[in-house]
Amino acid sequence: MLATFLFEIGAALYVVWRYRLTTMTRLITAMLVLLATFQGTEFLLCGGAGVPSGIWSQIGYASITLLPPLGIHLAHALAGKKGRTLVWLGYATAAMFVAYFVFATQAISGHTCYANYAVFDVTRASAMLYSLYYYGWLLIGIALSFHFAQSLSKKRRLPLYALMFGYLSFLVPTTTVNLLDPDTIGGIPSIMCGFAVILAFILVRKIAPTSLKRR
Repeated sequence: MLATFLFEIGAALYVVWRYRLTTMTRLITAMLVLLATFQGTEFLLCGGAGVPSGIWSQIGYASITLLPPLGIHLAHALAGKKGRTLVWLGYATAAMFVAYFVFATQAISGHTCYANYAVFDVTRASAMLYSLYYYGWLLIGIALSFHFAQSLSKKRRLPLYALMFGYLSFLVPTTTVNLLDPDTIGGIPSIMCGFAVILAFILVRKIAPTSLKRR
C-alpha cells in the first residue's frame, strides 16, 4: 500500500512538473492523486499507524468515488468532445455518493484488514447501489473510449485505447478474483485499487506523453 501510494503520488508530481497545465493535465493528475489517496488511507488503516479509522475510511471512499466521472471526462477531452451532459451527470452521481459516505453516520461502520486487501463494512443496499454506479460508469467509459477512437487518426486514438486497457487492467483481475473466491466481494474497492496501479502507470507512461505538451 505504501509503495503504491509513493509511486502514484510521485507520478502525479511528475506530470505536473513535466507537462503544461491543461484540462487533460489536471484530469490525469487528479486521477493519480485520488488513486494515491485511497492507498494512503488503506496504509494508515492497516499499517499499524494507530490512526482512528472513521475519517480515513470516508476520505478513501470519497477519493475512489470521483474516479469514474474523471475517466469519462478524460475520454471526452482526449477525443476533443464536449459531452457536457454525460460528464456532469457522472459528477452529479459521484457527488451524491461522496455526500453519503462522508455525512451518513453509519455509511461505513468499520473495516477488516487482510494480507492483501481491506474490507470496508457498508450496508448491503448501499454496497449494491455503489457497485452499479461504479461498474456502470467504468463500462460506459470503456464503451465511449472505443466509440470515440473509431473516428480519430491513429495517433489520437492511441491514448483512448490506452485508457480502455487501463480500465480493463483492474476490472478483469478483480472480477476474476471475486469469481474464484466470492468471500472477496466485500473487498472490491481495495482489490480494484490495488490492480489500478497498472492504470496509474498507463496514465503517466502512455497517455500523458501522447496527449500532453511538455513544458
